[in-house]
Amino acid sequence: MDATGLLQAAERLSDSLTPGDLDHTLSRITAAAVEVLPEVEYASITVKHSDGRLETIAPTSDVLWGVDAAQYELREGPCYDAATDGVHILSPDLAADPRFPRYAASAVAAGILAQAGLRLFDAPKSQGALNLYSTTVGSFKDLGAVGALFAHQSAIAIEYAREIHNLQDALRTRRTIGQAIGILMERYTLTDQRAFAFLARLSQQRNTKLHRISAELVEDAELRGEQGVGAG
Repeated sequence: MDATGLLQAAERLSDSLTPGDLDHTLSRITAAAVEVLPEVEYASITVKHSDGRLETIAPTSDVLWGVDAAQYELREGPCYDAATDGVHILSPDLAADPRFPRYAASAVAAGILAQAGLRLFDAPKSQGALNLYSTTVGSFKDLGAVGALFAHQSAIAIEYAREIHNLQDALRTRRTIGQAIGILMERYTLTDQRAFAFLARLSQQRNTKLHRISAELVEDAELRGEQGVGAG
């Protein structure tokens, strides 16, 4: 792809990957891959969790549930390699690819004849790869720069969505702790400092995070119908 084509692809990608929450962003990435990238008929995302578990997210076709599961079970395939070891894995002709002898049989049986895996992100607790599929032999030979560009822009969108997600979690946590403090102040006639100290001690004694202790207290107060639930 020449410079003009790459610029046009970048503009289309920018329009396709609109900001949103994490689930929306991941779904938009796979949909945009089909819309924007050449030769892509189906797409999904593989996430490798900290415990080693592999999960398929936002597939654009139901056929990918079985195709991805086969890669996880066999521990081979472009999306498996991209999510666990490699960066960008291209396989224009799966049936003739010596790297994936067992998986290729499953893929070809499902109509998948070419595939690419593009590493999307490396987070502290997870890794992710974008999986691209085609029913045409020879697809993705020239994915090159536009594939790398798509992966880069997708990674930026995911990072933005993660930041929003973390911020929303922080706000919810702060609100829940504030509610719990209000409940304790109402229940035991405490100052806000003493109520917070009570929560902190309870958290240490039970070896449970403060926000979880607070959530349990709020839930209990809601069942009781206590007035302090609305505090914070």
